[in-house]
Order: sequence, then structure tokens, then C-alpha cells
Amino acid sequence: MANSKYEYVKSFEVQDEIMLPNLIVVRVDGRDFNRFSEVHEFEKPNDERALNLMNACAFAVLEEFPDIVFAYGFSDEYSFIFKKDTKFYQRRASKINSLVVSFFTSVYITKWKEFFLQKDLMFHPSFKSRVICCATMEVLQTYILWRQRACHLENLFNTCFWKLIGCGKSQKEAKEMLEGTQKQEKNEILFQQFGVNYKDLPSIFRQGSCAFKTEVEDIVKYKENGAPVKRLRKKITLTHSENVAGRSFWNVHPCLCKELGHFEGDISKINPEYIKSFQFENNLMPSTWIVIRVDGCHFHRFSEVHEFEKPNDEHALNLMNSCAVAVVEEFNDVVFSYGVSDEYSFVLKKNSCFYERHASEIVSAIVSFFSSVYVMKWKLYFAQKEMKYPPYFDGRAVCYPSIDILQDYLAWRQVDCHINNQYNTCFWMLVKSGKSKSEAQNCLKGTQTQEKNGLLSCQFGIDYNTLPTMFRQGSSVFWDKESKTLLSNDEVVEKFRKKIVVEHCNIIEKSFWKAHPSILEEDNR
Repeated sequence: MANSKYEYVKSFEVQDEIMLPNLIVVRVDGRDFNRFSEVHEFEKPNDERALNLMNACAFAVLEEFPDIVFAYGFSDEYSFIFKKDTKFYQRRASKINSLVVSFFTSVYITKWKEFFLQKDLMFHPSFKSRVICCATMEVLQTYILWRQRACHLENLFNTCFWKLIGCGKSQKEAKEMLEGTQKQEKNEILFQQFGVNYKDLPSIFRQGSCAFKTEVEDIVKYKENGAPVKRLRKKITLTHSENVAGRSFWNVHPCLCKELGHFEGDISKINPEYIKSFQFENNLMPSTWIVIRVDGCHFHRFSEVHEFEKPNDEHALNLMNSCAVAVVEEFNDVVFSYGVSDEYSFVLKKNSCFYERHASEIVSAIVSFFSSVYVMKWKLYFAQKEMKYPPYFDGRAVCYPSIDILQDYLAWRQVDCHINNQYNTCFWMLVKSGKSKSEAQNCLKGTQTQEKNGLLSCQFGIDYNTLPTMFRQGSSVFWDKESKTLLSNDEVVEKFRKKIVVEHCNIIEKSFWKAHPSILEEDNR
């Protein structure tokens, strides 16, 4: 990070490390997936293609993140379990949570056509997620059993509900018929009225899906005498087991026992409130400005693989801006956003009650939606480039108690934009002129702003201050008022409407905020 007088704002960041020996679970849930399934005409009560798409996303997550060893999912949710001694991003809850949900979202979109060849995505699918800290293997076992029972109960209800709808009942009538019924009664409705034996339904519907890593032997080469040389490698297995929380399933898989632990006994009773108490939750301080900062993960590599123009790719920056506009449109509580390179900061109004100010849900929802828009809009900005692999982002939430400190945070990001962009402009001009990357770094080591400007001017004929303002000052996205003059009853009437604007301006100076006082009004609705 660049050094500046604004760096004190970093002191407001809260550490959210999950301490050992807690086991880490990340649960991903579809956001507004009832509407999503209706718009995309998913088959009711279960769409096998949609479930297989979710399973494909889970597979990809296990492949991408080596420390995830087990996953269980049904409907529009999936839970991912990390090995017991993981140090993945040093066990920071916000980082782990946002990376998993972002990657899951990106994969969901990139793989959509593999499962729905004839259907286009009508709007951006997104997810929210949370972290559960399981203090013991017994807590983990209870959590898994809780989710699988939820799968069974929801599927049994939905199967009855949609059968009743199919025979002419209204949704209200179907709900009233099923209200208060027990499992046995629902089974009888299915069998007696529709000739359906619930146990004969596909196990993927009734029992959900679990993906986990096992160790298998592979022949990697042969010795001179023809003897094979074998090595163990991890392989992902998908199954629809009746009781994934039972000893009979868990303890026969050495990889699960090694990476997580054994189940000592079987569990029959579940107290959901007890399980929910292990949810890792950072409730954000009331009456403070919430900033959600989204950062590209491994975007140096992503930009190289996709051959972004150096030091700045205008298409890539405009894609990021388009994502920010979509976030501001989607989430009413976002009043301002500022972005540069592969990062964006979103400011939520001071009195926001979005997701009851639960950090994990706010961060994951915004990061997931941002990722979704990025992947879906890729072709609008890179028509000639195929996306070679799914990008993903991490996010964090920070609270700032006053407008002055919030503005200092945004000033810090813009100062960082200037310093990094000036350095990168010099660096890439030196590289393009024939120097190696290490030579370019040595040339710039210890140089100040004036020296870099001199280098650009003398060696390359570039006046840094004439470069596009988007490169030098980043992008600000916010709601503004647009006036329109109308003629009504022979009188000139001026009407205002809100619109989202993208500007590349100086937000360090107070003049910007004086010109746009409504952005940070404390009673902002």
C-alpha cells in the first residue's frame, strides 16, 4: 500500500481470525433463488439439471481450494468443510467466506450452458454465505446431519406441494392441506393420492449430494525392470448417501478421518438453535458507515492470461465500472462506490439495516453479485476474448464512525490509485522499451513523484497529467440528480430524477463533497 497521511484509516479494520482447533465450514445459499428458478422455468419440485450444475460448482470449488475436503449440498445450498489444520488465508473469516462464494458464483455462470443449453441467463444469479465454526467433531457431525435432514424435510414437503398443484390445487390450498402434517402423513398423501413411493424417488432429491476427496494410487512411471512406480493423489468423489453424518459412511473414508477426524458415535437428536450458535458472526456497529471493499484474487495472473493492456486496460476498467453500477442498482443501501484497477469500495448508508448488519451476509452478497456481473458482462467488453477460467474476488467490511473518517478512507484509496498508477506507467514503459522487469524495478527504486514524472517526460515524451483521468484518479459511481425541463399548462416546470453516474474526479478535495451533498446525507434513504 502507498504511504500517505490517510493510512490511519486501516486501524478501523477488525481482525476476524478463526482460532484453532475450530473446524471451518462455509455455507453458500442461493440469493432470491425462488424467483430465479421461476424466471428460468426450473422443473418442480426438483430440476435435476439445476442440481447437477450445483454439484459441478462444488466439484470446481474442491479442485480450486485444496484445503476443502468435504462438501454437502441440496437445492440451492452447499456447505464446504476445510481440513482441521488449514491455514487458508490465515483463517480470516471474511476472506475465506468471500473467496468461496465468489468462485462458486463465477463457476455457476461459466458452466450454465453445459446444463441449460437452450436457456439463456435472464438475470444475474448470486449467493450469500456464512462461516460456521465447529468446535468439535461432534458439532460438525450434528451440523451435517442437520443439513441432510433439512434436505429430506424440504424435499418431502415440496414433492407433496407440487403434486397437489399439479392436480389443480392453488398454492394457498396446497399449503393449507400440508400445514401441520407429519412425515408419515405426507408419505401417505403421495402414495394414496398419486401412487408415489417417496423412497423410490431419486436419491439426489431425497438425500442431497456430497463431494469429498479420497486418495487413490496412480502409476506415474515404470522402472527399467518394468515395475510400476505408484503415487497417491487426491480424487473427488460424488455420492448421494443416505446418512453422510453416520459412522458407517464417514469412518470408512481414510482421507476424511485423516483431514478432519473420526465420528465417535451416531447422533439422533438435533437442536438447530444449538448449531446456529456456532455461526461466526461479526455484527457491524450501528450508526456507522459500512464500507465493503472488493478485491480481485490473483488478478496479476488473470490479467496476464487474458492479455490485458499494460499498465491500464480500458476495457477491463470499464467492465469493473459496469459491475459497480450494477451493484449500486441492485443494493439500495449502497450510496457511493470508488474503484481502481481490480478493486472497488462500496459505501452503505449510515443507518443501513441490510441483512441486520451481519458482515458475512452483506460482504458475501455484494461480492457474489459483483462476480456474477463480471462474468456475465465479460463479452460486452472483450468480444474477441474467451474467458479462460473463472475470476473471483475477496471482500471485507469495515465501519467508519464519521463522515470525515469515511472521506479519509476514500482519499486513501485515491492516493493509492495515483501512486500505483504512476509507478506502473513508468514500469511498463521501461519494460516496453526493452528493459527486463528486474531492471525496470531497479530503475524506479527509491524514486519520488517528481522523478517519475521526469522519467516519463524525458524518456518517453509523456506528460503524466494528460493521461486519462480514469487511470490517474479511478472511478466514482453514485446516484445523482438529473433535471428535465417540461412545459405544463404553459408553465416551465423543472423536474428531477435520480440516475447513476460514473465520474473520474478528485474525491480528495472537499469541493467534490460540497458539490454532491446528498451522497452522504445521514438520513439517506
